[in-house]
Amino acid sequence: MPRTSKKKPQTKRKKLAAVVKKSLFSVRTQIKTFLKSRPHRSFRLSKRRDYNRSLKLPGYVAFGRQVTNTLWRYKKIFVSLGVVYAALTIVLIGIGSQQTYLTLASTLRDTGSQIFQGNIGLLGQAALIFISISSSGLTGTPTEAQQIYVVILGLLVWLTTVWLLRHLLAGHTVKMRDGLYNAGAPIISTVLIVLVMVVQLIPVGLAVVGFAAANSSGLLAGGVAAMLFWFGAALLVVMSLYLLTSSFFALVIVTLPGMYPLRALKTAGDMMVGRRLRILLRIAWMMIAIIVAGAVVLVPIIMINIGLTNLWPAIGNVPVVPVVLMLFSVVAFIWSASYIYLLYRKIVDDDAKPAL
Repeated sequence: MPRTSKKKPQTKRKKLAAVVKKSLFSVRTQIKTFLKSRPHRSFRLSKRRDYNRSLKLPGYVAFGRQVTNTLWRYKKIFVSLGVVYAALTIVLIGIGSQQTYLTLASTLRDTGSQIFQGNIGLLGQAALIFISISSSGLTGTPTEAQQIYVVILGLLVWLTTVWLLRHLLAGHTVKMRDGLYNAGAPIISTVLIVLVMVVQLIPVGLAVVGFAAANSSGLLAGGVAAMLFWFGAALLVVMSLYLLTSSFFALVIVTLPGMYPLRALKTAGDMMVGRRLRILLRIAWMMIAIIVAGAVVLVPIIMINIGLTNLWPAIGNVPVVPVVLMLFSVVAFIWSASYIYLLYRKIVDDDAKPAL
């Protein structure tokens, strides 16, 4: 019995040591594999041969046209998705306040009467209203319930759009309801990726807090201090953009069957090596295209609404601009989700390996 009791602790220690050794070896192997796929090293000059990768993409305008043509080809399905998204938005969140819009228009008309004249004045007021509602919206401060509904609806429409495009481009015959019923499976993994993106936005948050503090203290009045602040703020914004670029594609990758969030983030990071700046410019162009399209759609609507309201004040009670703004937001969200997915497909098709 004493011999047995002495051997048991030794056996347990050996097993524990073997498990620890195996775990350390696995971690070391994973780190080496990760570093092997990342040619850049901190404080070390990267050679172009180590990170140069091909990325054959259509032009900026041509690719945006391809995205629009793809949605138009399956317009029945995506129009149905947009209708469902808009209906749920109206029921759960609501549309912008018409009173807020009228107050904004009245304020700009009164304060801008000496700045703008004639048709240019109407165009100037419409442009300022568009800038105001684009930056702050017409809903005021949303409640906690509305914020939750916004996130849930956004995730569901994103997942549904990706699911539908994946099956439609694969030649499968699907309906919009199939996407609504089946696309929500990876929602927990998607939420985890979104939380990672929120963490990646911390540098931007620090820049915003720093701007508020510097503005209140008069630091931005000029001089070397202001220059240093803007340089630091620009670095923080670039850091967030650098991190977020791969996370956009991780949102697509995590929808694959059997995919886990950390693995999706690693796979997305591998796709970015040697291509990050070019992909970031594509995403930036997508955002600019949405802003330009919003101006093309909303500014004429606002001008017409202002003119008709001046002729018939009763028209001011009809929420034309808030409804158009909400519908445009729905279309822009579906289009941007399709843009990200199709850009991901283009990158996957160009299966160039990193130079090692």
